[in-house]
Amino acid sequence: MDNENFHKLLTRVDKQVDYLNDNEYIDQTLSAKGIVVTYQDKQYKKKVQITINAGVMLDDGELDSDKLIHKLERCVHNYFGLKYNLNDFNLKRMIFMADIDVDSRAKVSAYIKVLQRIGKVKGFSPSSYDCMDADIGFCLDGNSNGIQFLIYDLEGLLTSQFRKNETNHKKMKSIIKKSEGILRAEIRLTQSKTVRSYTDETDTSKQLAVLLENSREIFLATFVRVVPFGVFHKKDTAIEIIQREVKDMTLRRRMLRLVALVPEKKSLLLAQKALNYRRIDDVMKNFAKIDVSPVTISKRHKVDFLESLYSYLLAE
Repeated sequence: MDNENFHKLLTRVDKQVDYLNDNEYIDQTLSAKGIVVTYQDKQYKKKVQITINAGVMLDDGELDSDKLIHKLERCVHNYFGLKYNLNDFNLKRMIFMADIDVDSRAKVSAYIKVLQRIGKVKGFSPSSYDCMDADIGFCLDGNSNGIQFLIYDLEGLLTSQFRKNETNHKKMKSIIKKSEGILRAEIRLTQSKTVRSYTDETDTSKQLAVLLENSREIFLATFVRVVPFGVFHKKDTAIEIIQREVKDMTLRRRMLRLVALVPEKKSLLLAQKALNYRRIDDVMKNFAKIDVSPVTISKRHKVDFLESLYSYLLAE
């Protein structure tokens, strides 16, 4: 925004905003409706940002894109005194989430440990976040595609935040209790160009509608680039299954070699490169065909077997 109009808006909400840092202000008066408004008053950038939580806005739990957009448009219109509407904003960021109930905290931890062995995949590199301890999650940043992949122990993250904030809120404790056994996966579109790559629409309201309607497909499109299909086994068991199920000797040899390379290279991508085979996708498809992941469970871990995460995701 230009300086004059920005400060008119900021002055209008002066009594309800809190100062953050670096000339940023936050208005949380609509947080109960799933909306937070942030004002950036930097020297060369005057920006108003709306962050929405669709789950809170649609408190009945059903994802209804028409209902969500209608409520959001009404809230934006009312908040800005009829001066601005939803299409005056650019859609810059979108987060798709799936909560995978794997039954127990121990199982969540086991999945995190084996997923961390993926290390690096094509187009993504390992990342870390201040809010998340290394032992409770596996996170990747897209090298240039504006996409982030996160999968983490939801109970562990909430417990860590609870301790850091030193709160004693009964509601927070209840939320933490309900998150036990939940492996949360997030696919984050973090740039405007990434959002536009999934829709030809130019209006923000229409972009939102397309992204919401295709949320499952968009989520899975990135998830499958990171997490291989197949059940997770110990290395010896995976080898036994490959030797039994794969009749093509050349293919079997490549698959066995890949299973050995993943822990050696500490990365699925580096293992695939070391295999030095041009049709690596064919190898990966055959792992999926026999329902075995090329990423195996460490022999140090007590767990011997973990269901494919797709058995949870695709069953929902």
